[in-house]
Amino acid sequence: MTRDLPEMRASDSERERVAERLREAVAEGRLDMEEFGQRLEAAYSARTHGELTPLVRDLPAAGTVVPVDAAAPATAAGGWTERIGRPATSKGAFAFWGGFRRRGTWTVARRFTAFTLMGGGELDLRDARFEDRETVITCFAIMGGVQVVVPPELHVEVKGIGLLGGFGEHGSVDGAPDPSAPRVIVKGLALMGGVGVERKRTKAERQRLKAERAERARLEKDGRKGRGHLGHGGHQGGHGHKELGD
Repeated sequence: MTRDLPEMRASDSERERVAERLREAVAEGRLDMEEFGQRLEAAYSARTHGELTPLVRDLPAAGTVVPVDAAAPATAAGGWTERIGRPATSKGAFAFWGGFRRRGTWTVARRFTAFTLMGGGELDLRDARFEDRETVITCFAIMGGVQVVVPPELHVEVKGIGLLGGFGEHGSVDGAPDPSAPRVIVKGLALMGGVGVERKRTKAERQRLKAERAERARLEKDGRKGRGHLGHGGHQGGHGHKELGD
């Protein structure tokens, strides 16, 4: 987009590039759904570069990590390559008559052990970083439970044992694992308890997909409306020709 010429007419491809950046921004959590809808509508109705530029002026490039300060941790955005090979921030978790939770931007060690006794725990890997390309999470749930939440793109292998309890994976999501994603092995023992692995998208990702579906529906509706106008015009034209012939 030529910012030096704000009055220059915008093309369809330029409007689409801005729309794509807005979709990425809502997926990253930089825009809420209401503001996303307003900006998207403005992008598709924009006629000039000057109307398009303000819509993305306050948004960094897709996948950019904007540090809050020098000591602040980087976000999980930016692809799997940037999320692998970081120093571990947690190597284990323990709960006795209580609970534990690991979620957000944390770095899981290549060997992680989770133990619950009459308690519960959650390991959320959707925004996590990884010390190595292969991670082994060993879970022991005795009269308790451990829930492991993973993104759909992650390679996950579950091979634990359940005795008077359960140890398995649930919650399927369409799509194949990302070839660049790390591999996670979840193993261990559930005794009168349970260990569950659930594939689940983040809230931001669900919002992005919802916005894309809404946009596709809108474009299809506009397309049908446009075809209807063309058909109506053609009918009128034919009718007028008939009258002229008479």
